Amino acid sequence: MPLSEYEQRVLNELERDLGTDPKLKSAMKRGHRSGGRLLAAGLGILIGLCIVLAGVMSQVPLLGILGFAVMTACALWALSGGSSGATSAKKKESQPKKGFMSRIEERFERRREQGDL
Repeated sequence: MPLSEYEQRVLNELERDLGTDPKLKSAMKRGHRSGGRLLAAGLGILIGLCIVLAGVMSQVPLLGILGFAVMTACALWALSGGSSGATSAKKKESQPKKGFMSRIEERFERRREQGDL
């Protein structure tokens, strides 16, 4: 079923607004992960799994918890790699943060200029 003109216009506006959202762009942007980092993390996860299994076989719960912590830390380290936090912090400082009301006012002005109101 095709969209009405109003629905199409709202969809286009949402797409345009999502494209200009810097928080969404930074969240969706995937940094480059080196193969060495992923390999080391995979090895760490495998070692953590071995520690968990050793804890289960020896019936030492603390050893199993330690192995799980190693696996989790390695997985998080692999996923967090790529972009540095200092670069994004500098970008945030250079852009003035707009308040909720100023964004609403900008949208209202844009709609008024386009003749939507």
